[in-house]
Amino acid sequence: MLSPVTDADGAPFWEYAARGELRVQRCADCGEPRFPPRPCCPHCQSFASAWRAVSGRGRVWSYVVPHPPLLPGYAELAPYNVVVVELEEAPRIRLVGNVVAHAGAPLDSVDPARLRIGAPVRAVFSGGLPQWVPA
Repeated sequence: MLSPVTDADGAPFWEYAARGELRVQRCADCGEPRFPPRPCCPHCQSFASAWRAVSGRGRVWSYVVPHPPLLPGYAELAPYNVVVVELEEAPRIRLVGNVVAHAGAPLDSVDPARLRIGAPVRAVFSGGLPQWVPA
């Protein structure tokens, strides 16, 4: 499976995820959440930031169901879902992942026919990666 590529700005996101916490970067001056993480606030241009916990609740904003040809490690799991989740507390923050039956379940553990735009989901973690389960 693919692993995330981290940089200095995004490393805290993955460190918190490895501990089972979903946190987003917020501007320490204006409070605006931002994702992807970056050094400067796009709203007030401040370089001050903090990482704040979020509930992990959200809604499916969009999704796709990839079919072969795929990367070799994923082909045997097709069809599976890839979702974009809009966070409840920060609707402009959207995270990519997969809806699975439970933390650590395979990518194909939820029938893609069950997915709907707007469906409520909540974050779970497996191996330091955020995944989503139906709420």
